[in-house]
Amino acid sequence: MSMIRDLREAVRPTLRKSSGPYSAYGAYDTTRDPSASSAVVDCAVYRDGERVKDEACLNPHEAMLRVREGGGFAWIGLHEPTEEEFSGIAAEFGLHPLAVEDAVHAHQRPKLERYDDTLFTVFKTIHYVEHAELTATSEVVEAGEVMCFTGPDFVITVRHGGQGSLRNLRHRLQEDPELLAKGPSAVLHAIADHVVDGYIAVADAVQVDIDEIEIDVFSAPSKGSTRGTDTGRIYQLKREVLEFKRAVTPLLRPMQLLSERPMRLVDPEVQKYFRDVADHLARVQEQVIGFDELLNSILQANLAQATVAQNEDMRKITSWAAIIAVPTAVCGIYGMNFDHMPELHWRYGYPMVLVGIVGICLTIHRTLKRNGWL
Repeated sequence: MSMIRDLREAVRPTLRKSSGPYSAYGAYDTTRDPSASSAVVDCAVYRDGERVKDEACLNPHEAMLRVREGGGFAWIGLHEPTEEEFSGIAAEFGLHPLAVEDAVHAHQRPKLERYDDTLFTVFKTIHYVEHAELTATSEVVEAGEVMCFTGPDFVITVRHGGQGSLRNLRHRLQEDPELLAKGPSAVLHAIADHVVDGYIAVADAVQVDIDEIEIDVFSAPSKGSTRGTDTGRIYQLKREVLEFKRAVTPLLRPMQLLSERPMRLVDPEVQKYFRDVADHLARVQEQVIGFDELLNSILQANLAQATVAQNEDMRKITSWAAIIAVPTAVCGIYGMNFDHMPELHWRYGYPMVLVGIVGICLTIHRTLKRNGWL
């Protein structure tokens, strides 16, 4: 426990030495230029499912003061905060330094962790990248991250990446006061449901790309085309599906825990909704695993077709080499400078040799063609 306290002190600014209520919060110091960019994209207090319309609530410190005075909970949204910007918030809400480090540096695996009275949840957001044609370099999915700190009277969301904005989600929740009145756990559920709904949409779009690849591989090749030209596209799509899989699979266990294990920070009524999220996530996981296996089969089939096409080419080359070997051998023999050779001075020897060469070549050609070599 002493080690944890030391770690907390390392990230907690020394509030006792501050001369004003905001001086310990570097990103929210009252001396800061109001026009300067901030990691905070929204900060609000909610009571009884309604957003408190208070223009004075401009920073997390003020939000918590109003929560402690009048109840409710604070929801603070941040986008890619720096360590300096997040240090004051971490101190205000007593966030664990390990979770703070994960939230600032991102690139985390989806997970659910509990630190004292705070749940720390990591979600991977997936966005489908529209493309006119799938190529060997096409970006199919784009990943981002949403970290969520859930406490008894606060929710802090930290977003990384250009996708996965929670602005519309916040507005939809504000239109459902009955659900929002259940507290921070309702916000956590809404975020989880929003992320998983995004997975479902991406899975449907990726299915279309896989169907297109499958049709191209197993359809009859057009004139002049060769098998094996789709290998790069298949491999690129497989890599994108793998990134999708890394976002979906690790999240299933945290959603199951939230839906099955009683937690003090999760309202029992809200916990029922997590079951639906876990079910949807399990379905998406099955789809993604199926995508991976199907792409493996398509890739193997494409490589097999390329091998068969190469074998057919080699058989044709070998067949024509066998046909050409006949006149080559005959002409080579009669090209030797010997005085005594059969039919050398016969009047009809030359045309007979030509007729014999043509006849043998035609016989070989017919035999090879009948056997499918030509």
